[in-house]
Amino acid sequence: MKTVLLIGIGAGDPEHITVQAINALNRAQVFFILDKGYADDELLRLRTEICQRYITAPGYRIVVVHDPQRKADPLSYQRGVERWHEQRAVLFERLIDEELRPDETGGFLVWGDPSLYDSTLRILERVLSRGAIAFDYQVIPGISSVQALAAQHRIPLNRIGEPIQITTGRRLALDEGANVDNTVVMLDAHSAFEGFLGRGLHIYWGAYLGTDHEILIAGELDEVCEHIKHVRQKARQDRGWIMDAYLLRKLD
Repeated sequence: MKTVLLIGIGAGDPEHITVQAINALNRAQVFFILDKGYADDELLRLRTEICQRYITAPGYRIVVVHDPQRKADPLSYQRGVERWHEQRAVLFERLIDEELRPDETGGFLVWGDPSLYDSTLRILERVLSRGAIAFDYQVIPGISSVQALAAQHRIPLNRIGEPIQITTGRRLALDEGANVDNTVVMLDAHSAFEGFLGRGLHIYWGAYLGTDHEILIAGELDEVCEHIKHVRQKARQDRGWIMDAYLLRKLD
């Protein structure tokens, strides 16, 4: 039977790769890489570099395909995501059907960890539920941007006996009235932290974590908010994309 591996490759540093991930890389004959369509796709190059660095088995091949772009639905965020996931499921189904021979193993190189704010696992399950093709799949965990953020700022994610929340920028913006403490925020396209000024919060922010272009800023949110927004905007303009995350924490 065909097998698909979802391999977590870390937050950006090629040395984030685990021994388990290296072994998985050397099991696969085909790697599916989604091209996001950036003019200078550093994420695609990093995936290719990881293959070249760690794969010793001969004869593997890389299949690069255009990733369907998610189009926002003005009436329903969930409906827009659902439509995008269906487009991806159709694409994944075709790749597994046409590019993998019987008994071959294919791999998706997943940024960070496949279980944390990544849709690849969910889409593979959708492909199986469609019933057109059959395959087995395995998940190889990776170092997430959340772990990289804490390591680079040299902080624990939680304080003694306290919980930690992981959410998105969209959800944070909807919860402006909520009590925020020990909250990690990912996928924030609009600097939702700005809505939490004046609440005695500290922010640990990082972009391009684990890469040569890593940026780290930490301080009282009221004092560094505008600086982060400026740095964030300039970085996006310079590179054409940005991946960032941050921790909001009540000051002691």
